[in-house]
Amino acid sequence: MTIAEQAPAPTSGEEEAAPGKPGVPGKAEPVAGLTHDQVRQVLPHRWPMLLLDRVGPVVPGVKGTATKNVAGTELWFQGHFPGEAVLPGVVIVEAMAQLSGVVFALAGASEISYLAGVRSMRFRRPIVPGDQVTLTAERTAGGGGFAEFRVAARVEGQVAAEGNLTIADPASQRSSRKV
Repeated sequence: MTIAEQAPAPTSGEEEAAPGKPGVPGKAEPVAGLTHDQVRQVLPHRWPMLLLDRVGPVVPGVKGTATKNVAGTELWFQGHFPGEAVLPGVVIVEAMAQLSGVVFALAGASEISYLAGVRSMRFRRPIVPGDQVTLTAERTAGGGGFAEFRVAARVEGQVAAEGNLTIADPASQRSSRKV
């Protein structure tokens, strides 16, 4: 069963996605949630780079949320920093990019999307082992195979990082497909 087949049916008043055009913004069926194994069906990432533990809810092509549980055994804590473990900012950005990629892929983008830009990223507080990070991504612009997302990472409701990411669908760049 595909992820799209697991999505709940639209309620009255919601439009279904256009046939052959899954996840057209404004017409997408929301996805209540994805387990770690279902995320692996959407993203090509594998350990140690698959950073999302759970995803959902997601409105394909529009917005989504995810959870990352930060464990002290993650390999980057061996050197960042001994005696005072802090999740590297690039790892936080990658986790937000992966969530943006899921939102984009569920809207019909190819499985492999690339992080094409990072703008106005700010880090407000450290993320440490034991934290549960809530990630959000909301599409703010895009077309022609690109999508821009406003992203944030929060711990216990406090913003730890926020900014804008641009995601590119390389398959769209090689065809006339629009996402």
